[in-house]
Amino acid sequence: MSEDKDMNLHAEGDSCQQQETISIDDKEINGIKKEKNEKNDVNEKIVENGDGDKPKENGEKSIQEPPKEMRAVVLNGFGGFKIKALKKPEPTLSENEVLIKIKACGLSFQDLLTKQGTLDNPPKPPFIMGFECAGEIAEVGEGVTNFKVGDRVVALPDHKAWAEYVSVPAVSVYSLPAGMNYDEAVAITLNYTVGYILLFELANLRPGKSILLHSAGGGVGQAVVQLAKTVEDVTIFGVCNKNKHEILKSSGNIDHLLERGVDYSGAVRKESPEGVDIVLDCLYGEEYRRGYALLKPMGRYILYGLSNSSENKSLSAARFWWQVDKVPPMKLYDENKSIGGLNLRHLMYQHGNNEFVRRIVEQVFKLWEEKKIKPVIDSVWALEDAVEAMQKMYDHKNIGKIIFDLNLEPKPKPATPVKSKLKDKKNLNQEEKKSSIDVENSENQKESELTNGTSEDKSDSGSKGKESS
Repeated sequence: MSEDKDMNLHAEGDSCQQQETISIDDKEINGIKKEKNEKNDVNEKIVENGDGDKPKENGEKSIQEPPKEMRAVVLNGFGGFKIKALKKPEPTLSENEVLIKIKACGLSFQDLLTKQGTLDNPPKPPFIMGFECAGEIAEVGEGVTNFKVGDRVVALPDHKAWAEYVSVPAVSVYSLPAGMNYDEAVAITLNYTVGYILLFELANLRPGKSILLHSAGGGVGQAVVQLAKTVEDVTIFGVCNKNKHEILKSSGNIDHLLERGVDYSGAVRKESPEGVDIVLDCLYGEEYRRGYALLKPMGRYILYGLSNSSENKSLSAARFWWQVDKVPPMKLYDENKSIGGLNLRHLMYQHGNNEFVRRIVEQVFKLWEEKKIKPVIDSVWALEDAVEAMQKMYDHKNIGKIIFDLNLEPKPKPATPVKSKLKDKKNLNQEEKKSSIDVENSENQKESELTNGTSEDKSDSGSKGKESS
């Protein structure tokens, strides 16, 4: 009996130990599952955040900050002025890029072509506009060794320049020389780089040569005039709108001013019967025919813009191109003439000739330091006034560079006639409503007075009747 009891006790003890072991194992398993679930929850949150935010070491969960915003000029659609200053997220840096805090940016005819939709391969709207800007480097991306935070620079990005910040490949960024301010940097870099390549790399300008220059009063036109005058005995025929002639005459740099929109061939032949050595054309269309016909033997025609295509709204760029006469190579061979072209944007962003462009920019800055060139600035605008500034360039009313200063306050916008009419109509309706309410109240008051008077008369007559009875 005692042995049976001992056996039973041992059996009960073993079973208790097994139950305890099982319960401990269950707790451990449950703990592992709980820990795993917590980890999964954290991982899910990391995926949702998108940035792979990890929980902090002390167990607190990191809170993702919303992206910082900046002012920017955005094109919402091609054709017309579908442009607006909006708040956009600040750009992020990629490898071999720098982030620039912009102080000033420039307007060029490329921006008008972009607005119109005639520039080749533009981004899909909406996108931030602008091809040139100057400011300070705010951040340096991985792989960039030639710039540091705080450097004063000018940049030629492929769009995105009309904003408070822009991320740009370091190969398209250039250090400013000492003493050059941001407005000067924007007025010089793009325009004078184009002008320098046209004159000295493509046209091979030398003393005694003559130039027919279109849009002589614009930013690139004024750059070409100043650069050409660094060479002795160069004659310049400048074509521009009649309203610019008086101001351009006062500078004395253009030898012969010609009116745009008329056949000036006779005026050129009168001064130079053989024609000219170099034609610099940013218009194309009909001006191409005139320009080529005016070339001397060994002369060079160079196209560097398509301004006329932006003004011809009924034609696409391709149709516009096909309607212009083509010159076959055999004709060039027979007449001893040559044709060339320059598209700086393609040179940098499609052909990758960034080191060539950097060398030209450095040459231009050297000429500025030697005081041989001085940028001509037409006007300075707030970023929010981009539409008005573009309209001025579109109407060919600028002489020199148009600049946006990000520290300027926008001009107060006058009330449009439609809005003012609606406002006056609204005020008139309110006044009419108020007067009708006043009339109604006065009528109600009169009625109440009459009613009160009648009731008083009735009560008086009633009391008199009682007294008499």
